[in-house]
Amino acid sequence: MDTLDAIRARRSAKHYDPDHQMSEAEFRQLLELAILSPTAFNIQHWRFVQVSDPALRAEIRAVAWDQAQVTDASALFVLCADSQAWDREPARYWRDAPAEVQQILVPAIGGYYQGNERVQRDECMRSCGIAAQTLMLAAKAMGYDSCPMDGFDFDAVGKLINLPEDHVIAMFVVVGKATKPAWDRPGQLSLDEVVIQNRF
Repeated sequence: MDTLDAIRARRSAKHYDPDHQMSEAEFRQLLELAILSPTAFNIQHWRFVQVSDPALRAEIRAVAWDQAQVTDASALFVLCADSQAWDREPARYWRDAPAEVQQILVPAIGGYYQGNERVQRDECMRSCGIAAQTLMLAAKAMGYDSCPMDGFDFDAVGKLINLPEDHVIAMFVVVGKATKPAWDRPGQLSLDEVVIQNRF
């Protein structure tokens, strides 16, 4: 599917065929595309928890307002990020770059994130948001439906997936075969309302 068509066609589906199984090759393709998403300083701090255990998915559904797509979709990804990735061997993020680029960017990583917890967390959310959209557009192009989700108890899910203390959860993304079409777009704002030229 053409990228522009995928953007127009992608909707947040809520009802999925619980019997549909995605192949391992499809899971791999989705994730290989998702990790091409950009991150600041190329730190690639997103972590995709692919929840395949049915019992665990049922437990997650129980703390996610009992939303059926948590268990019924073919895939449940908990998008997390390592807030300290900037400090974990940062040279590896630029190992294939020319030496002069490495000399500029690797030291700049620490200078930007060191001691700035707000920036560390904000960067996690920005990067996971970009990765989620990449994942959903890739799914649409592959003939699947998807839905981003934040309707769940973040702390409870963190405990269920053994989230490390220095990681944060941004959202879920479910992927599968929808059994009902998404609602029509309920009220798209106009460009005149959302686009500001130069200054508010």
